[in-house]
Amino acid sequence: MISKHHILPPCVVALTMTAGCATVDPRPDFGLAAEHIGKATGAEAVYRPGDEDIIPRKIEELFRDGLTAEAAVQICLLNNPSLQAAFMEIGVARADLVQAGLLANPSLGITTRLPSGGGLANLNATLAQNIADLWQIPPRKRAAERSLDQTILNLARQAAGLAAEAKAAYFQAVGAEERQAIAQQNLEVAKTLLDLAQARQQAGAATELDTNLSRSSVLGAELAVESARLATADGRRRLATILGLTTDADGLVLLDPLPEVSSGLPDPERLIEVAMSSRLDLRAAEQAVAAAEARWLEQSRRVFPRIDVGLDLERAERKRQGKRDVLADTARASIANGGLTAPEIQPRSARRRHTELILGPSLELELPIFDQNQARIAKARFVYEQADKTLDALERSVSQEVRGTVDRLLTAWKVAQTYRDRSIPLAQNNLDLSRQAYQAGRASFLTVLEAQRVFLESRSRYVEAAQTAAVAIPELERTVGVPFRELTSTIPAEPPPDSASHQP
Repeated sequence: MISKHHILPPCVVALTMTAGCATVDPRPDFGLAAEHIGKATGAEAVYRPGDEDIIPRKIEELFRDGLTAEAAVQICLLNNPSLQAAFMEIGVARADLVQAGLLANPSLGITTRLPSGGGLANLNATLAQNIADLWQIPPRKRAAERSLDQTILNLARQAAGLAAEAKAAYFQAVGAEERQAIAQQNLEVAKTLLDLAQARQQAGAATELDTNLSRSSVLGAELAVESARLATADGRRRLATILGLTTDADGLVLLDPLPEVSSGLPDPERLIEVAMSSRLDLRAAEQAVAAAEARWLEQSRRVFPRIDVGLDLERAERKRQGKRDVLADTARASIANGGLTAPEIQPRSARRRHTELILGPSLELELPIFDQNQARIAKARFVYEQADKTLDALERSVSQEVRGTVDRLLTAWKVAQTYRDRSIPLAQNNLDLSRQAYQAGRASFLTVLEAQRVFLESRSRYVEAAQTAAVAIPELERTVGVPFRELTSTIPAEPPPDSASHQP
């Protein structure tokens, strides 16, 4: 007979070893996510769970001399609460991976039955383990691994998009500041024109209408200054929100001006190649396809969802023995021997019934007669095909997205360059000439007002175009998946457009 003591210890040891390995430690995953974020954004430091105590000191260092665009990106990646919350998804995915690799717990069943007349109870015990996990765990674990990779890449892509948003908000705030400065300068120009109209009216060379028109121009400029101030404050508050700051945004000192107009960009087709190999969302979609394929395989292996193999032990019951009547036994023995005879004395073990232990293997499985898991298999196949189609759609859209971003950036740069090199100098010259002609009495006041309007509008449009071009830079970084400085330093640029003929 096989003793149960030779069977149970190895099982207990194996289960103990499996449970001991089931620890959830996402710190390497956090590091991998930070590495992806650094490559996509060029940032040196990225938030990791557990860094909360050192973040304030790093932010203080980044704010020490004022805020640059790169420092804003750095602070965003360290201090944005939404990004910090998203990091917890990696911990969830790591926990799912650990859970996917665990065997199901063994089952232990014990049944006792008491004899009606008393005695030792009947005992049945079963120890069983589901061995279907042996072929279901590998694809389930593979799916969880791919899901973890997808979560890491999605987080890195989210962080890269947040970094682009922070840089865009920085340049929008800078542009709002420049528009406010221009609005203030425009107010000074309008006041100068008002002084000129009043001087000519006092000299009898201008009418009250000219003066009133100048006053209207000053009033409009004052309102424009107030609107520009509010726009600047809103831009700063939006930047502070993205950076995760709670202090007054008016205290931000923005050091970087709007970037200068670039002389050229890499060929769009080359940028598309870079995007295809660098975009984190593409790589995340690839991992989603792999995870869906593994889940499809897992469901295909779940035709027999449970196959329990174990040991059954049974101990038969023993009824209670009645009390012995010594006098009756003496009488029976005396009659049988023809004289007084003592009854036979039996040892206690001889008076007991023999009790046996029955031990043997057990097998229990669910017969796939009605439910063969066909519906879940079909569902998993559709999910896989959906993930594959989603990847294909994303790959197709990347090329057009890159081309569109490059076109918008180049157009914004060209518009800004035209305003800077042609429109503003021409408008400034016309305004100077109109003032001189008005002072000499050779032009009407309406001519001066029109020249002033064109000049002020040209300056505002230039800042608007320069801001659009500046915001397009982080958008290109997000679209291609590589920092802009790497695009312009490692990839050959297209020849710049010939703008010599456009110089005033």
